[in-house]
Amino acid sequence: MSRRRFAASLLLGLAIVAVAPPRLATADGATGSVTRTKLANGMTVLVRENPTAPVVAISLMVRMGTRWETRQNAGLSNFLQLMVVRGTTSLDGTQIASAADRMGGSIDAYADADYSEIPATALSRYWGEMLDLVAEVALRPSIPDDTTQAVRDFLLRQIRNRAEKPYDAAFDSLMARTYGDNPYAWDPLGLKESLERMDRAALLAHYRRHYVPGAMVLAVSGKVKSAEVVARAERLFGGLPAAPVPAPNATAPPAPSTGRAVLTVPGAQAQILMGGLAPSLTDPDLAAMKVVSTVLGGGLASRFFSELRDKQGLAYTTAAREPMRVGAGYFLALLGTAPANKEKAEVALREQLERIQRQAVSDEELRVAKAFLLGSLAMDRRTNARQAWYMASLEVAGVGHEFLDRYVAQVRAVTKADVQLAAQRYLATVRTVVAEPAR
Repeated sequence: MSRRRFAASLLLGLAIVAVAPPRLATADGATGSVTRTKLANGMTVLVRENPTAPVVAISLMVRMGTRWETRQNAGLSNFLQLMVVRGTTSLDGTQIASAADRMGGSIDAYADADYSEIPATALSRYWGEMLDLVAEVALRPSIPDDTTQAVRDFLLRQIRNRAEKPYDAAFDSLMARTYGDNPYAWDPLGLKESLERMDRAALLAHYRRHYVPGAMVLAVSGKVKSAEVVARAERLFGGLPAAPVPAPNATAPPAPSTGRAVLTVPGAQAQILMGGLAPSLTDPDLAAMKVVSTVLGGGLASRFFSELRDKQGLAYTTAAREPMRVGAGYFLALLGTAPANKEKAEVALREQLERIQRQAVSDEELRVAKAFLLGSLAMDRRTNARQAWYMASLEVAGVGHEFLDRYVAQVRAVTKADVQLAAQRYLATVRTVVAEPAR
């Protein structure tokens, strides 16, 4: 996440409020200038000037996603995003894709848990035209009835397909049990029963509610000038009238509890998933739990890989995941194994979760985990597309694009005691879901 700001002297004629640009530190210590500008209507524009690459990436994010949904409209945000790139009042979906291709880039749209995004890339000489196209898609979607029906049918097929894939089926089951009626309980695709009821009227109402300036963040990274980007953004988006920003669904997840479920799903492997609630993006435990996840399942040096796969031969695949979430996050330990080994593998996976609670990690494990965690973050931020995504997503999350500076410092400060305490706090109560083929 990185972006720009605007010189105050250039903003006077645009009725824009701007703040002096900070220096953004990347995970590997490099810095880049980011300009943050708030238009008069409440929309935020972030710009990161990167003259070294002839490509520009644009991320238009909206505070809209599963976190703003209920069981009655689960999947509506992603449905809407798929529709906005399938036609505007002046361009159809093919023309949109062709226009992006002529600029040497692409444009897409999708929804996730904490945001919805219209990402686009183009050769730097076409950055202005691509921003025009992003604005066209965002501000003038046509959402025709016939396309709406076709996209809804496509999404319903996607949901059916997830139920037939061992990992997806197990993961969806685990999230449903972990989060209850909290909107993180379902995949951004939504739920079958809610999607079947959605129509053009529901999509338009959702669009009008969420595509408001105060809920929108535009991030641009690449070979551009901040002042020019802000001026064009003002021309394209400044006319949107200010409106209330929708509040997310505040339903709390249920208290952590144990449980075990077994699903029969076609496939050659058994998938074993264990997990539960984890810290939110702003929780003081976030950095320590990220280190816990990395020690357990982060790369070839992790315990899952070395112990369960290499030494015991119990796993085809292993991993530990803990995505950053604005609300309560989740921890996930997963193992794919031969059906004949599933009982032994499940015991071994649980033993690894218990071991990190009762025994402190070694100095070397801590050092390697931190290096892997921060190195992966630095590698992930090498492209303009990822820089734009980070800038926009952190701004939408409410922590600001400077968040990574603080996060990196927090990871570096994690101690062995912090790791053990976080493991005891979040891994003591986990649920298990096993997806296995029919016998």
